[in-house]
Amino acid sequence: MADFPLDRRTPTGALQTVDRALLVLLAFERTRPDWGVTEVAEEFGWDTSVAQRLLATLAGRGFLVSDPVTRRYRIGPAVLRLGRLWERSGSLELLAAPVLEELRRTTGDTVLFCLPDSFHMRCVAAEEGETGPLRYYPLVGELYPAHAGATSKSFYAYLPDDQRHRLFRGRPMARFTDRTVTDPDLLEQEFLKVRAQGYAWTVGEYDAGVATVAVPVFLGREPYGSLSLGGGEDRFRGAPEDRLDALRHAAHLLEQRLTHPPQRPKSRAGRPRTTTTTPGGTP
Repeated sequence: MADFPLDRRTPTGALQTVDRALLVLLAFERTRPDWGVTEVAEEFGWDTSVAQRLLATLAGRGFLVSDPVTRRYRIGPAVLRLGRLWERSGSLELLAAPVLEELRRTTGDTVLFCLPDSFHMRCVAAEEGETGPLRYYPLVGELYPAHAGATSKSFYAYLPDDQRHRLFRGRPMARFTDRTVTDPDLLEQEFLKVRAQGYAWTVGEYDAGVATVAVPVFLGREPYGSLSLGGGEDRFRGAPEDRLDALRHAAHLLEQRLTHPPQRPKSRAGRPRTTTTTPGGTP
């Protein structure tokens, strides 16, 4: 069903109806963009009437839309509004920060977490490397062109081929250094190579003298963003292999946090209070 496993058990203390509604929303994906009432009931083992009420309620609040002809449901505009709010509210940065900090401590490199923004990748979280800033202005908010540098190539390589071709064919592309590739056919060869090896590696394509290695970050099987390490060309000694394990591990942790965010610690309320007694008998 979903691209990442769904735990269908309602957590202790949670409202079953709310939990079921959330499970319905999580069942939608690119490879399964619409659902019918009977399909939802069969998928989750619910009565058809339960599935119908859940879908109708979600549609009533704009989280789903119903096709009046087929009576099938798709994701609605309320989800889009929340998604945009999520990416710009600071919650994403808080979720990613521990992973980026640990990766920076492990490698000493500058770490970037970026999301697609039209024909660019937008940096949403970053950690400066031990040798100092790559730029003299904040990295967060910086836009990286889709055709130049590993940060972008590691994401766009994993788009469906037809979608990538529509983005890059017939579009003028700026040359930032003498290593920037602007020919669409050569770019496509590089994207295929990135996808085959699982990472992108570039030197001086966007910033002269800066080397970058990057891997995609997925939500299920969908490319969501990229995680990259950057630094002076001399830091990498001509190859990124010694950093790949740490980079891939960090990307995996990010994917886990994006699909299953860490739970808040359980309240200590109601637990017996532990006291100690002094020799004089006073706690």
